[in-house]
Amino acid sequence: MAAGKGTRMKSNLPKVLHRLAGKPLLQHVLETAARLGPHPVTVVTGHGADRVDPIVVAHGARPVLQQPQLGTGHAVAQALPHLGQEGITLILNGDVPLIDAETARALVEACGGEQLALLTIVLADPGGYGRILREDGSARVLGIVEHKDATAAQRAIGEVYTGILAAPTAMLRRWVGALTNDNAQREYYLTDIVAMAVGQGVPVVARQVADEAEVLGVNSPLQLADLERRLQRRQAEALLEAGVRMADPARFDLRGELHTGLDVEIDVGCIFEGRVHLGDGVRIGAHCVIRDAVIEAGAVIHPYTHIDGAHVGPDALVGPYARLRTGADIGPEVHIGNFVEIKNSTLARGAKANHLAYLGDTTVGERVNFGAGSITANYDGANKHRTVIGADAHIGSNCVLVAPVTIGEGGTVGGGSTIAKDTPPGQLTVARAKQVTIAGWSRPVKPAKKT
Repeated sequence: MAAGKGTRMKSNLPKVLHRLAGKPLLQHVLETAARLGPHPVTVVTGHGADRVDPIVVAHGARPVLQQPQLGTGHAVAQALPHLGQEGITLILNGDVPLIDAETARALVEACGGEQLALLTIVLADPGGYGRILREDGSARVLGIVEHKDATAAQRAIGEVYTGILAAPTAMLRRWVGALTNDNAQREYYLTDIVAMAVGQGVPVVARQVADEAEVLGVNSPLQLADLERRLQRRQAEALLEAGVRMADPARFDLRGELHTGLDVEIDVGCIFEGRVHLGDGVRIGAHCVIRDAVIEAGAVIHPYTHIDGAHVGPDALVGPYARLRTGADIGPEVHIGNFVEIKNSTLARGAKANHLAYLGDTTVGERVNFGAGSITANYDGANKHRTVIGADAHIGSNCVLVAPVTIGEGGTVGGGSTIAKDTPPGQLTVARAKQVTIAGWSRPVKPAKKT
């Protein structure tokens, strides 16, 4: 179910599209559902359906519009025409993103096609949740009372309904069809089916979940931020258990997949997005942002480096304050220093660009030294062109290599040169204006201010 507006989010973005660990809340739930292998998956949408539906379809599910939104029971009623006549229906919530697939599978098994199975949890502060009503001295569930309709005694109950249930589909059809809106909110509560099941002699079972984070919903930015930290802590602890050395698991963010080898070290404030692989012995300095990258064994990424869609070879040194963009392929033992940007370029073993440089659409040979302040001018305003720098070449400081151009192997480009033609191997090439001193010249002087 993903039809709610999410008024407390105070946002124009539909609530289920707010991001947790880099993904929309709804995407987390859809991915969990996919691991269960159900068919079909139906998502009830409503507020912002034009923005929610594309995500639903992209994950192989069917969107069904609930308009207007008249409660959870009304939402399920919209989905029923698209469900089978038999089998088991599992109901999840688009704003409860961390439900584990194994927990959901266990609930389906508890249903077994013959019982109504509810997922519950005991909370120290159950405010806002529907309370589980049990027969005195028995585990038998008699019903659920919504918080707004509960008496003071009922509100003191700590066990609450999480909004997740599994029911025999044929029975669910019958129960939902009999719902009324005789309550304080004038809505059709799905929770009323519990009393119907009890009245018809259908067993109602409750399965308690231990991890609160699995069933916490998101209704406000504060709750979203709380869940983010819970999830990040969970991910950090899993990495620590796998052997990663992490300076502070409270200052770590993973917004995708992170695969690590042995003896990996991660300093504080780092963000990993997309798919990232860190080889054995990799060290990541503080406050780095790394997305869709492979960093091979022994490489060191110094603080404040940004890597996006790049490959870093073994024993390379990158940063601090470096930027590797899409297509950057940094070879073994390469040095990329502070305020160096690399895009769609290959640097072979031992090459160095240590200071204040830009290499775009460039092939750099082994042991090249690319000087401070130098750039490859790869864009002519319409097309990109490639620069090739042969092995053992030396590019002096403050040079501009105007692509397309090739620097011969072992050649040297003198500092301050603008090179627009190929240079020969093993030779010094200088292209700059002759230095001139003009005698008797003086700087302009501002006129004296009138008093």
